[in-house]
Amino acid sequence: MFPAVRCVMTKWGDRPHWEFDAVRLGSDEHGDWVGVPGGTPMLRPGAAFTPPVDSVVLVPAGSPWWLATFYSPGFRVEVYVDITAPAGWDGPVLRAVDLDLDVVRGETGRVWVDDEDEFAVHRVELGYPDDVVQAASRSCDQVRAMVRDRVAPFDGVAPVPWLQMCASL
Repeated sequence: MFPAVRCVMTKWGDRPHWEFDAVRLGSDEHGDWVGVPGGTPMLRPGAAFTPPVDSVVLVPAGSPWWLATFYSPGFRVEVYVDITAPAGWDGPVLRAVDLDLDVVRGETGRVWVDDEDEFAVHRVELGYPDDVVQAASRSCDQVRAMVRDRVAPFDGVAPVPWLQMCASL
């Protein structure tokens, strides 16, 4: 039996964002892996999303400014990386502050940065400090290069055993 996890994403200033249930699968050199079976409802104020396929969330080792979700084949997205303040564990709760920017690799292999406009607006409206803006921007550039160049854990290999484990839940 895998331990239950609650994933809680907030926006800057402790504003509510995405929340969902998951299970803690284990850890490796890349960090902690959390399984999200297909059909798990994900909710945020004003929106809901229910992924049709299994996914795994990587809480990266070393506390970089990102949190990655890898999807099973057959979904329109292969990997979706939220640029966040460093994620952390609060007992069985995974907490992260979403900083809008997202690095995405679609099923065709195309890589792009999403929500740059939202980041520009929120840095003013939500009052992101300059050091947070710089860290998020730097992280976004680094992650985009890693995802584009398929550097582990974005190589298409690292998440496979974890996705297989999630599929067996």
